[in-house]
Amino acid sequence: MRFRIILVLLAFSAVCQAQYSFSGYIDPDEWQNTVYLSVVEDYRKMSGVYSEQIIAKTSADETGFFEFKGNMLDTENRIYRIHVDKCSEVQQDLNHFNGHCSDSEELLFIATNTDTLKLPFSFGNQVFCTIESNNPKANAFVKIDSLKNDMRFAYGEFRSEANRKLNNKKWFKTLQYFGEALKEPIAELYIYSYLSDRSSDLHNYYVEDLKNNIYYDNLKVRLETKYPNAPYTQQYTNELESDRYMLSAPLGNTTFNWRFYLYAILAFSGILNVILLYKFWKHKQSKTEDLKAKLSKQEQVVLEHLLLNKTNKDIAESLFLSVSTVKSHTNNIYKKLNVQSRDNVKSLFTK
Repeated sequence: MRFRIILVLLAFSAVCQAQYSFSGYIDPDEWQNTVYLSVVEDYRKMSGVYSEQIIAKTSADETGFFEFKGNMLDTENRIYRIHVDKCSEVQQDLNHFNGHCSDSEELLFIATNTDTLKLPFSFGNQVFCTIESNNPKANAFVKIDSLKNDMRFAYGEFRSEANRKLNNKKWFKTLQYFGEALKEPIAELYIYSYLSDRSSDLHNYYVEDLKNNIYYDNLKVRLETKYPNAPYTQQYTNELESDRYMLSAPLGNTTFNWRFYLYAILAFSGILNVILLYKFWKHKQSKTEDLKAKLSKQEQVVLEHLLLNKTNKDIAESLFLSVSTVKSHTNNIYKKLNVQSRDNVKSLFTK
């Protein structure tokens, strides 16, 4: 009995002490000594520097050594990124605008809360080129990047349109098969995001491939089976449904229909505006007539002269009245219209 209790306590202790450790070296003469650890939950933002993804930062010592450790990560495989740059913390908000940083070095890897990851210097003191980890999936992205470099070399051999088309067809399938062979669906998403990128030359092949290739449904099943609650799974599902919806939309009269509806809306809006302006004008006219009806005929005549910006003397001369009589009519107009000045009177009768 005691032996069982000891085993349980040892197992519990091992679980409580389980933690990750990500360590490595940078060249302190080339990079800032601040190193960042990010969790990537959006596979469209794997490459780049995004402040909202950063979960920890540490400082490398004088030899360039750094380490992240703790027990706050997910127990399942997730995508993480370690990056360094040449920007001071004061400059980062400016230089990292929209995730872009031209003076940075990054490494994508797969890890869990219990993984150990080491990033030693490679040939020529290059950083983030070699991964040593107890997680066999950790270096999946490094393998994919290596294959993409081979692809770029193949494209560069002959810079012709014919060569580019042949390579597009070949490498689209090569990358797809390679991702499936890794047997790690979140690593496949790295390839999927590249092949389905609308700015890529390969996007046309993706659109055609999506119409009849069951690969995409199989990838969805693999994600739902292995990572049912991961954000990548829901993101992929939503994107797949969206792309297929776009493919199923009729193409023939789409532009015509939209133009027809647009013109109809514009015409309706124009007619409605004319009706509203007419009603406003009629209301204004009716209101003006009601106001004038409050005045005597002589006061209405004086009002017309007031609206022409004539002085009391000018009005008196025009109507063969005395200035005092004009003043009396003007004061009566103010009282009946409930205003205090000529400007107030004008505001009631001008558009």
